[in-house]
Amino acid sequence: MTARILVVDDIAINVRLLEAKLSVEYYDVVSAEDGPTALTLAKERSPDLVLLDVMMPGIDGIEVCRRLKADPDTAHIPVVMVTALDDTADRVRGLEAGADDFLNKPLNDVALFARIRSLVRLKRAGDEWRSRESTFLNLGVSSSPGDGGGNVLVVMDDDNLSQRLAGELVERSHSVVTARTIDAAVEAAQHAEFDLILIDDDLQDEDALRLCSRLRQEEGTRYTPIVLAVHGDEHERLAKALELGINDYLVRPVDRDEMYARVQSQIRNKRYDDSLRDNYRRSLTAALTDSLTGLNNRRYLEAHFDAVDAMLAEASKPLSLMVLDVDRFKSFNDTFGHAAGDVVLQGVAGRILTNLRGLDTAVRYGGEEFVILMPDTDHAPALAAAERVCEAIRERKFALPGSSGEVEVTISIGVATELAGQHSLGWLIEKADRALYEAKHAGRNQVIVAREHDVPAHEAAGAA
Repeated sequence: MTARILVVDDIAINVRLLEAKLSVEYYDVVSAEDGPTALTLAKERSPDLVLLDVMMPGIDGIEVCRRLKADPDTAHIPVVMVTALDDTADRVRGLEAGADDFLNKPLNDVALFARIRSLVRLKRAGDEWRSRESTFLNLGVSSSPGDGGGNVLVVMDDDNLSQRLAGELVERSHSVVTARTIDAAVEAAQHAEFDLILIDDDLQDEDALRLCSRLRQEEGTRYTPIVLAVHGDEHERLAKALELGINDYLVRPVDRDEMYARVQSQIRNKRYDDSLRDNYRRSLTAALTDSLTGLNNRRYLEAHFDAVDAMLAEASKPLSLMVLDVDRFKSFNDTFGHAAGDVVLQGVAGRILTNLRGLDTAVRYGGEEFVILMPDTDHAPALAAAERVCEAIRERKFALPGSSGEVEVTISIGVATELAGQHSLGWLIEKADRALYEAKHAGRNQVIVAREHDVPAHEAAGAA
């Protein structure tokens, strides 16, 4: 997994050492020797992660972190503080300023790269939701995450430690459920929604990492933050835990203030991410979904296309688009009635969805016309997908309301593919629409791919 990393340290040899280590692992490294330069580069270069030295003249690392997290443009960049000191109070100050982790010098390579991979993976997942959120903000749809104490599951078989940590969390307005075994933890998670799960790596006769893996597979806990309590010298095991998807860790013996700071940080992040997911679902339902078919509507496509196109353009990737139309739909409505026509449109939408990838966007564009946007898709896979959709509609007849009979329905599809960033949504739709027109005149019930030299009629007229 490649990423851009901003290294901030006032000692040149430290910067060069980190640059060398990171470059060997194919990371793109940007460096700064002081806080002001780091703040400027973070805004200009949009790194995926910041490795930030604590002890610097002028603006120290903790203040730089605080300013990064206060700026909306850089607030979601993970920050790992690097320090030669092992002072719990400094770690707590850094965590309260928004740091995602602390690593002590000299850096252990296993721990360093495991943490980088974990935080970059989490950031990119968040970036995807934030890109969708920006679409919804443009459409005037949003909400804010809630505040207050969290619901925490503590998984430990050491009763004394479990009760002590639970009591300390309760003092900070959290509600706590405890479990002593993996089975008990899974059962508790199935019956309640938790904001965070704190797991001791020293479970007797059981593997705590197996529990972490299982929680990440379950639908109800897939996005729940997991904090693992580990021994400080177990770098390989911690790296494995981070690869499995834990969000953070505590080093035993657990410091009360550091535990609270990490717990608060993870719950705050979860609530923000939950709000993004909730906005997405609510927005699709309320403003961006066609009420008859349940597909995205034209308004959503027009708002979403630019973000998808820009993202793919940065990597010079292709973008394909289908325009499909139900054959002879007007005659069908005249013969069987509009209620039957609605049933057919709903059935067509359902079959479209079951034959697309999760990253494709299916839209009811108007009447009996649908548009499917396929990111990072070239001619051949776009054609294969279109033929699959065409076959899915044709192969099984549609039952009509109030009748025991079934009718055959077919569709025609036009497909256009271009390099992202080259043309507008309207240009692509018009090009695919011309291919659809060819499919209709060639006998319907088929797919036509627009030829590379084809251009929309208004551009062809302009060129002439």
